Amino acid sequence: MSAHQGGDSIHPAGGARARRAFRVSGIVQGVGFRPFVYRLAVRYGLAGCVWNDSAGVGIEAEGTAAALDAFAEDVCAEAPLAASVIVVTFEELSPTGEQGFQILPSPAGTVARTLVSPDLAVCADCRREILSAENRRYGYAFTNCTNCGPRYSIIRGVPYDRPLTSMAPFRMCPACQREYDDPADRRFHAQPNACAVCGPAYRLLVDGAAQEGDPFARAREIVAAGGIVAVKGIGGYHLACDARSDAAVRRLRARKHREAKALAVMAGSMELVRSLCVVSDEEERWLMSPAAPIVLLHRCADASDAVAQSVAPGNAYLGVLLPYAPVHLLLLAANDLWVMTSANLSGAPMMCEDDVAVRGLAGIADAILVHNREIVHRVDDSVMRMTAGGRQMIRRSRGFAPMPLALPFAKERAVLAAGAELKNTFCLTRGAEAFLSEHIGDLMERSVLASYEATIAHYEQFFEVRPEVLAADLHPAYLSGQYMAARAAREGLPLVRVQHHHAHIAAVLAEHACHEHVLGVALDGTGYGDDGASWGGEFMAADLADYERLAHFVYLPLPGGDRAAGEPWRLALWVLHGMYGGDLEKYAPQFAAELPTGWELLMQATTAGVNAPLTSSAGRIFDAAAALLDICRVNVYEGQAAIGLELCARRAQRAGVVLPYRMNCASVPMTVDFLPVLCALADGAERLTAEERAGRALDFHVTMAAAVAEMLGILATRTGLRTAALSGGVFQNALLLENLLTRLGDFRVLLPHNAPPNDGGIAYGQAAAALARMG
Repeated sequence: MSAHQGGDSIHPAGGARARRAFRVSGIVQGVGFRPFVYRLAVRYGLAGCVWNDSAGVGIEAEGTAAALDAFAEDVCAEAPLAASVIVVTFEELSPTGEQGFQILPSPAGTVARTLVSPDLAVCADCRREILSAENRRYGYAFTNCTNCGPRYSIIRGVPYDRPLTSMAPFRMCPACQREYDDPADRRFHAQPNACAVCGPAYRLLVDGAAQEGDPFARAREIVAAGGIVAVKGIGGYHLACDARSDAAVRRLRARKHREAKALAVMAGSMELVRSLCVVSDEEERWLMSPAAPIVLLHRCADASDAVAQSVAPGNAYLGVLLPYAPVHLLLLAANDLWVMTSANLSGAPMMCEDDVAVRGLAGIADAILVHNREIVHRVDDSVMRMTAGGRQMIRRSRGFAPMPLALPFAKERAVLAAGAELKNTFCLTRGAEAFLSEHIGDLMERSVLASYEATIAHYEQFFEVRPEVLAADLHPAYLSGQYMAARAAREGLPLVRVQHHHAHIAAVLAEHACHEHVLGVALDGTGYGDDGASWGGEFMAADLADYERLAHFVYLPLPGGDRAAGEPWRLALWVLHGMYGGDLEKYAPQFAAELPTGWELLMQATTAGVNAPLTSSAGRIFDAAAALLDICRVNVYEGQAAIGLELCARRAQRAGVVLPYRMNCASVPMTVDFLPVLCALADGAERLTAEERAGRALDFHVTMAAAVAEMLGILATRTGLRTAALSGGVFQNALLLENLLTRLGDFRVLLPHNAPPNDGGIAYGQAAAALARMG
């Protein structure tokens, strides 16, 4: 059916008058769906009404049968871009002779079954208005319409109507009300609709005092002078500074205590992004999409001086996002490049409360750009990258949550899955929907745990789902697991424990609706194993419900226990001590010179098995390799050593070679021994040139890919399984993934695209596994 402009009424031939009641479910609230239905009904000369309720959108339409058929087809085919129509059902009613079509108020008291849109990046129409001096919304930082603007971050409950949002205190002025009431206007029933006369407003605080004049102009001046400004946006506060000023970036790092981890930058235009980075068509589409995530892009070789070196030290990639909120358009010109990083104290969640931000950022930001609309839900920026295996979600949050992921079955009993300890998200299910939460953070801090519990309570209230089954990791010390155990005891609910690496693989199977047995490879930093050891290099035969461990990397000791994860030199020392014994200082003098006093006692304790737990972690093997090659010996942030190893390998000027490793196919489970690889890397490492070091780093990646592929080939021969599911944080290493995929040509390979391969996707897998076990 060809599209027609709203207002042009067409009447397909169809004979007698009919009336139908339609139900539309999916992302159909907060995206201009009711105005869209109104205009479509007018186009086809239909009478009736449309309304939001807690089940989605209800429609009653009356006209010829042909017109109703065409209307139903176009409800799906022409839905607003931000909408996602999952299903349209209808039943026949008796015609009433009604004339005209109207939008009805949302009824109260129904059970919530709706899906609500995530927050959407500012659309092209609103952008033009904000930047046009002739428009009444010129320079207004809260401009939005039914195609863009805040949604989830401002909603208190459903149905999605203004009284149930943080826009409730702002009564529309007559001009805004006219837009809201006009079916021909794109702000028809736009719940956050506002302007400078009636809506929220920004002010700039310096030392707690509001400044006179244009807050955006003053903020730009502060950034231009090398200062740091905290900006309250849609889902929380960001810290911003000039990304071209090394001094400003270093100052931000020092104040935020973020020494080395790469910082994201916001570019004022797509043209600027193209001048800085190599951008594929798909990467550009995501940057400019309504979700507007941070996208990791490869930097242009000739643009290294265009960004301060301290933004992403030694990194060939840059995390980039475009202005997605009106306030960003008022702060950044087309050629501006600002660091835009979440405002939070170390380990704490992103700030979103004004009083907390004003107190907590007093010693960090030179000024705070604050507004008077409450952020109901904290939502951090999403992060993704493109790999040889397609889109990879690194953090799923703004622009995606709270949209559900699909489950490969619809179960009546709802599951609440706890997620992991790091990069936590949780998952609440409803039928075939899996509501994977926005990024919560690391549950080591009580403040993050409080945010975790509050967000769970909100999801249950928001979607009117009370879990009947709880799911959690095996690890007895995880705060998320302790929360679920306490709740299970308190509410008399069953608690299903799901092994960490099976959850990784189950998440991939759920995303691909795969019910069959597959070979799963889960490579990460750590996960509590069935034997109580720390796992992380796992090969399994698995389906959604269960798994069998078929192979793993040989267990290695972690000298000093958990400290070894943050200090890769410890495992590297164990390797070198095994190679050279008492001659360590002779053969690795530079390494030995940097060792702390008492390292000999550490090795004695490790040999005796004292405070040296065993691990099969692939992540720790990457750490040890980085330390042996003097790339990183202490992790300032999680994953630093592995990231450094990949970046070093990408500088190699030669092809990688496969180093010797050992397979034990007679043991049960089978094992892959990478100690020979680590010894080969260490041999003469202190005499390597930078180019030779890069070559060895590449050899390590090629060897890891070869070992994984060989083990999969052996397991495929033994089991007959030819589908491989790959997940775990190690697969965020794009170089490893690229090399592995070239070796798996005979396999059907399943990768996560919609949930992160890291622990941010664990809850989705836990929920899917718990549901699968219900039969």
